[in-house]
Amino acid sequence: MKRYCSIILLVGFLFIPSLQTQAQSAEEVLKNAIAFHDPNGNWEHLNTSFKVVMETPSRPKRTSIIDVDFPQQKFVLTVDQGENSYTYQLHGTSCEITLNGSEDFSEEEAEQLSLNCERGNFMKNYYTYLYGLPMKLNDPGTHLDPKALQKTFKGKEYVVLKVTYDAEVGEDTWYFYFDPTTYAMEVYQFYHDESTNDGEYILLEGLEDINGIKMPKTRAWYMNKDDKYLGTDTLEKG
Repeated sequence: MKRYCSIILLVGFLFIPSLQTQAQSAEEVLKNAIAFHDPNGNWEHLNTSFKVVMETPSRPKRTSIIDVDFPQQKFVLTVDQGENSYTYQLHGTSCEITLNGSEDFSEEEAEQLSLNCERGNFMKNYYTYLYGLPMKLNDPGTHLDPKALQKTFKGKEYVVLKVTYDAEVGEDTWYFYFDPTTYAMEVYQFYHDESTNDGEYILLEGLEDINGIKMPKTRAWYMNKDDKYLGTDTLEKG
């Protein structure tokens, strides 16, 4: 009898980790993920520079230098692609744009390269959102589904957060995939309309230490619908 009781207890202990993972709230998972990626809380006061090299099929390589100074509300993006180099400088509500070192460029050039302040602010939000994950999931207007999910993606099991946003923030539905042991973020995925399987997924590999923050080294982008490869970003220290 004691032998059978021991077996039952052993089986029970084997299932405890799985049950604990399933019982986690989204807030708990997010807290653990932020502790992994930004253990010293550096994101909020970030003042640094980093480089992102993007390679996409049939297009010239694009190199972007991103300078951020959150305490001073400064964001500078310098892009080199093909024969052109252009810069957006945002400081508070001010916006300055240069093309090949000059503020004097034609309307045709501005239209061709999207050289306008709306685009500059879009790129600011784009880079600070993606490289600020998972910390940015604490931002106002972000809604975590209360319960963490368990999903298998590309043959690996993950703990997953489902996220939606206020309409003025964003209309897509996002899923963030974390290693269930380390809570490192390894995949994220978004849908415009999940019922149609549109949108994209992004595979993250490696880590780069940027001012004490563990940011994904590479991000490879694919379509949800047919796994079509879209391109890869590679992060380097500035």
